[in-house]
Amino acid sequence: MRRMISFLGLILFVFASLQADEKKGPQLTFENNRHDYGTVYLDDMPETKLAIKFTNTGDEPLVLQNVRACCGTRVTQWPREPIAPGDEGVINIEFRLAPRPHRISRSVTVTYNNTERPTERYRIVGQVAEREE
Repeated sequence: MRRMISFLGLILFVFASLQADEKKGPQLTFENNRHDYGTVYLDDMPETKLAIKFTNTGDEPLVLQNVRACCGTRVTQWPREPIAPGDEGVINIEFRLAPRPHRISRSVTVTYNNTERPTERYRIVGQVAEREE
């Protein structure tokens, strides 16, 4: 009898675990997790405005709670309204590249209403160099 009760308890536990996994909640997924400028030459500096595209791949509305940037990067616009499941959004940022050789390493951190993993990070990388003659 004890074995039967233990077996039924195990079955209920597995079933409950599977049900919990099915509920994803909101999920922010970037189109790409990073933007790589590669090598940028001083005599050909790129536009330093980016539109970071993302999709709510979850099954509940996604609400951005905060968008922070580091290292002199400025967030100029981000969606304040809920993003429905399957819909897309855009975070606009801009920054300045110093006119000297250096490594580009910036990040944008997005906090949103997911209880399991409430933050996602977007990276901006590259290298500013002088052109060799």
